[in-house]
This record gives sequence, structure tokens and C-alpha cells, in this order.
Amino acid sequence: MASKAAPSCRLVFCLLISAAVLRPGLGLYTVNSAYGDTIIMPCRLDVPQNLMFGKWKYEKPDGSPVFIAFRSSTKKSVQYDDVPEYKDRLSLSENYTLSISNARISDEKRFVCMLVTEDDVFEAPTIVKVFKQPSKPEIVSKAPFLETEQLKKLGDCISKDSYPEGNITWYRSGQGLQPLEGVVVIILKKEVDPVTQLYTMTSSLEYKTTKADVQRPFTCSVTYYGPSGQKTLYSEPVVFDIHYPTEQVTIQVLPPKSAVKEGDNITLKCLGNGNPPPKEFLFYLPGQPEGIRSSNNYTLTDVRRNATGDYRCSLTDKKSMIASTAITVHYLDLSLNPSGEVTKQIGDALPVSCTISASRNATVVWMKDNTRLKSSPSFSSLQYQDAGNYVCETALQEVEGLKKRESLTLIVEGKPQIKMTKKTDPSGLSKTVICHVEGFPKPAIQWTITGSGSVINQAKESPYINGRYYSKIIISPEENVTLTCTAENQLERTVNSMNVSANENREKVNDQAKLIVGIVVGLLLAALVAGVVYWLYMKKSKTASKHVNKDLGNLEENKKLEENNHKTEA
Repeated sequence: MASKAAPSCRLVFCLLISAAVLRPGLGLYTVNSAYGDTIIMPCRLDVPQNLMFGKWKYEKPDGSPVFIAFRSSTKKSVQYDDVPEYKDRLSLSENYTLSISNARISDEKRFVCMLVTEDDVFEAPTIVKVFKQPSKPEIVSKAPFLETEQLKKLGDCISKDSYPEGNITWYRSGQGLQPLEGVVVIILKKEVDPVTQLYTMTSSLEYKTTKADVQRPFTCSVTYYGPSGQKTLYSEPVVFDIHYPTEQVTIQVLPPKSAVKEGDNITLKCLGNGNPPPKEFLFYLPGQPEGIRSSNNYTLTDVRRNATGDYRCSLTDKKSMIASTAITVHYLDLSLNPSGEVTKQIGDALPVSCTISASRNATVVWMKDNTRLKSSPSFSSLQYQDAGNYVCETALQEVEGLKKRESLTLIVEGKPQIKMTKKTDPSGLSKTVICHVEGFPKPAIQWTITGSGSVINQAKESPYINGRYYSKIIISPEENVTLTCTAENQLERTVNSMNVSANENREKVNDQAKLIVGIVVGLLLAALVAGVVYWLYMKKSKTASKHVNKDLGNLEENKKLEENNHKTEA
């Protein structure tokens, strides 16, 4: 019995002293694990050949050991101690590597691997570090707005569930903010969950803003340590509404246009460059020292030329902050004398004037019956062609839509005036009588014939132009006739007559007949003479033929006699 008890005593003794004694030459080994992952701790000891068993323990803060896992080398069995916090979380491999699932902050301890032989105990410590990445930082409890030159809480930057605790930093436009008395105040608060032992970090920022912070983003970050080293997470940027007082007032005229004309509606708009902008202003009209309280818009309807002047607006609580603008209301007046419908008599004088009054130089154009005139009309002695529709039109080129026009409808009246002319046809058989009429309103023409004669063409009229037209009639009188032309309009009836003689016509006809008879008689006599001459010619031709034959015989005889005479002389 004694021999069997001795090894057991030695084993117990060795286990007791192993709680306090480390094998020389082994340093601290650290295993880093992320929260929730599996912690893997190799034993880091060479397994001796005479190993009896291996065992893992961890040390409490007071140094006392707590055994958690046992593995026999001979029975190949594994046992886990009844430690509640590690129930169902441990796994011990054949090479004595210990795994702890679902890493917790409470697992951050000093663990020891123990390999026990019959003669010795070997130990290798491992330090476990657990890290938990915090949530992305978020800026909460944001101020609805910030006011310049006032120290005001901007918001809280909060980062939850980290281990170990993180470090929060505030940024303005990417530049880190450091505490500065009266300008930047940072208060950091950390809380630990009693169950998870995770940290929640909260950093409050009080900030004295300026106009330079308008549209500038604020962010915060949390810097923490993880298994692989230091890392940083950033919040989403936040832009705050910055309130600042009005420093300048401006005034506008709406709708924007190059010029204002009479009859326009205009709106004065006053603006302050503060935030929020002022909602009320005082508007000062030309010649009125007291301002009119209104919103930032003040409307003037159907403005007249007397509205020209300086318009101002100011803050209601700071009247010295004022803005002004000059408004010129352009106008254009046109007076045409005479105008409307005017009736005058031919030959009358008619002075016409178109008078312009405007806020600046205006152009004037005269039109007659939609045709532009080179100059203004002037009538010292009216003629029918002067009648028509006259328009005097003026405009201000720089002011859109500012035009005026007046019209004069001139009617030139005159009693009918008649002039008759006569034209004889080259044949002498007919005559054209023309009745030229002048007058307005258009006179009606009527023909009357006294005597006999055939009318070859009915009266034919020309177009009525500039108060003139004519009517013509073609007649072949058998005797002396009188043609009467009557022209009548609303003013008067005028009559004129012309005698047309038939003698001239008959003499010419007789002369022509005599000429024709003479020509015919002459032609007959000529034909008779020609016949006689031809008969005599033919008779003489036959007689001559006989004489010619006789003469030819005499010539031959004479020729022979002449030849005989020449021979004798020889």
C-alpha cells in the first residue's frame, strides 16, 4: 500500500507547488481575440513521453487557481470542471490546445497549461485579451441652430459597446477641435454595462460659432484598439443652421426690367443678409419721411410719372441700416391736331401738328395708308390725292412696350369739274368724245345726245383715282349732234356740252368716194389704152416681119456687088 501511495503523494505535492511555480525560461504569451469569436490557446509545451495528463486553469485576481479542463494521456478522456461561466464553451484537443467559444470580456484572464508526468509538472501561461469594436459614432441631441458669438451646445457624439473604451474626437471641416476656454468645451462621459462590461462613450461639445461656420460640416470619431491594432470610425457629417444678425440691407425692383413705364405694377423687395432673414421692413416712398411697415415685399400698382424718385427700406429695429434705389417711371404723350375724321374742301389749307412729350427722346414716324412717309405732312392747298388715313406713331426705343399713335382720316371734297375732249377716228367714220370729271364724293356721270347718230360703244368709265375719272362714248353722227355730260355728287350738279358736226365727216366720205371712182375710172382707161397698144403692137409686128425678110435678100445682093467691085479695082 505504501509503495502505491508514494506516487500519489508526489503528484498532489507537485500540483500544489505548480500553482505558484513557473518553469524557468517561459515568458508571457498573449492571445488577442475579438468579442464573440473563439479564443484558441495552444499549450506551447512539448508533450513529454511519460505524460500522465494535461490540465488547464486560470488565475483569479487574488492569484488562486481555478481548474477548468482535464485530459488523460492514458485513458484518452476529457473532463471539464464545473465552472458556470465556461459551461459548454470549452474544447480541449489532443495536443492540449484549449478553445473557448463566444469570447466575452470576462475571458480576459491569465490562463495556464499544465502537463504532468510522474516526476514533474510543466506549465505555460497565456494572457487572453478580448477586444470589442464600438458602434459607428453618431451625433445626437443636435442643436436646432447655432448663434454666432454664443457658446452653445452643438450636440453629443455617442459610440456604444466598445472594449476597451474608445477615444472620441470632434472635427470642424476635417480639422480636429481642441478645448479652448469660452470657445470649445468638450465633456467626455463613459458608462460600463454591468453585464457585458462594454463601454458606451459620450462626448458633448459646446461651441461658439461664427459666420465662417456656415455650411461647414461637423463630425466626430472614435479611436479604439482591436486584435490587429488601433483603428478609427467616423460619424456622418452634420451641417448646422447658423443664426447671425443682419449686417446689410438691399432693395430690389421686381420684376427686373431695364425700364419702368406708366401703367406698370412694380414690387419693391427688401432683403437683409442675416439668418434667419428679417421678416419686416420699413419702406420709404419719395417725399414721405415716415416709413410704411410691411413684409419684405411692397407693391405699387399702375404707377404714374409722379412716382419717379428714390425708394428706401430699412430694418424696423435698426433704421440706420437702410438701402435705396432710384426709379424712373417713363412716360410718352402724343397729341395729333387735328385728329379723327376731318373733311376739307379742295384747295383749302390744313396745318397738321403731332406734338410729343416724353421722359426721354422719342422717335416719330408718319404713315399714310400703311406706307411710311419721308416727312410730316403739310397742306397749303389740298388736293384729292392728299385724302387718306394718316398715322403719327412714336416710341421710346429703350422702354419696351411704350408706344403711342394717333390717326387722322382726311377727306377732301370738291364740286364736280368737267372737261370734254373729242378725238376723230382715222377713218373719219366715228368720233370718240371723253368727259373728264374731277370731284369728291365721286360724281355720277350721265350722257345726253341731241340729234341723230348711232352710238357705236356705250359709255365706258375709267377707274376712280385721286378724285378723277372719265367716261367716253364713241359716236358716228349722221348730222350735227350735241353731246351733254352731266356730273353730280352731294355737293353740286355740273353740266357741259360739246357739238359734234357731221359735215366734216360727209365731205371726207365724198372725197373718199370721188377718189375711189377716179381710181376705178383711171384703172379702166389704163386697161383700155393697154388693149389698144397691144393690138397695134401685134399688127405692126406682122408687117415688120415681111420687111425684114426682104431686107435680108437685098443685103446679100449688095454684098456680091461689093465683092465684084473689089476684084475690078485690083
